[in-house]
Amino acid sequence: MSGIVPTVPREGLRGVYFDGQSAAAQEVRLVMDEGAGQLVLHGEVVDVAWRLEDVRLVPDQAGQGGLVLRSATDPAARLLTAHRELAESFPARHRRVAEIEAGRILRWALAAVASVALIVFVLVPTMANQLARFVPPEGEKALGDATLAQIRGALNENSEMGIRICVQPDGVLAFKSMADTLSASVDLPVPLTVTVLDHAMVNAFALPGGHIVFMRGLLDTAESAEEVAAVFAHEMGHVVSRDPTRHALRSAGSIGVLGLLFGDFAGGALVLFLTEQLIEAHYSQGAEAAADVFAYDVLAKAGIPPSALGAMFERFRAETGDAEGITAHFLSHPSLGTRIEAARAATPEGFEARPILSEADWVALKGICGKKP
Repeated sequence: MSGIVPTVPREGLRGVYFDGQSAAAQEVRLVMDEGAGQLVLHGEVVDVAWRLEDVRLVPDQAGQGGLVLRSATDPAARLLTAHRELAESFPARHRRVAEIEAGRILRWALAAVASVALIVFVLVPTMANQLARFVPPEGEKALGDATLAQIRGALNENSEMGIRICVQPDGVLAFKSMADTLSASVDLPVPLTVTVLDHAMVNAFALPGGHIVFMRGLLDTAESAEEVAAVFAHEMGHVVSRDPTRHALRSAGSIGVLGLLFGDFAGGALVLFLTEQLIEAHYSQGAEAAADVFAYDVLAKAGIPPSALGAMFERFRAETGDAEGITAHFLSHPSLGTRIEAARAATPEGFEARPILSEADWVALKGICGKKP
């Protein structure tokens, strides 16, 4: 900073003043009024008086050609002067300036956290819900295609092609037959695209653009075609409600806000985090409950007891357990126990079920990845 301090004649005390509000440097005339105990700064637009006992030397003056001064009562302002001899006029020049009190900093910090929380948990979801209505089907399908490619790569980083898609022909036809039966009574906003990934994870999820993804682990765990169909119908409920698109927009928006604050969210971290969010498919409890109710109706019209969804949830609970108490309160999905009971209650007494697939088709579906059922 010493480079901008002017060389002044001996007959005048001068300096350069920064008000702390702008970057503009203002030349000022200095008047040492020791009787009033003040250092007065006069300029074209400046008329400031600092008490001598409030003037402090800014720390780290080494290498300076002059002085850098501040006032304890105006900590943002700075005065640069070439007159080093003035330092002796300030009795408290080395005393530390009391910084902003901790209470104020804490209040600012809490206000900042509250603002971020408001954006992430209220504004971003609200905007995502609104924007999802205007995403054209072509854009939604492109988003789903890109997300599926990211998921395949994330699940198998050792292959440029990502994790393998199961395409055993008889199994593909069996899944198509199941999809046709279930969607016969549904007005779908986009055509369904069913994909089976060769992974041991016991999971299924919906992606934007009508994608429904099954993991091989879920097919291995299921004990009947009706249990798979029950999960299928549930994911169809998310497709019809466009939950995946809203979820993707909400996750991307939240990550973008956090990225602006903390950085390092624009590259691989963004992709990995978004991929994880979509695989987990953490929709709200209301969305999950609505998808269950949607599935009950679709299953009943297809001749499948809604209790088949409860049977599949039983297997999920055996695999992962169920949350209870305070933990369950914070989970996005309703507890599996609650959903199991609701699925059983949705099946009327005397319900006449009919198989959704033949035994041969069920065997083909279980073997869609080329493995023995």
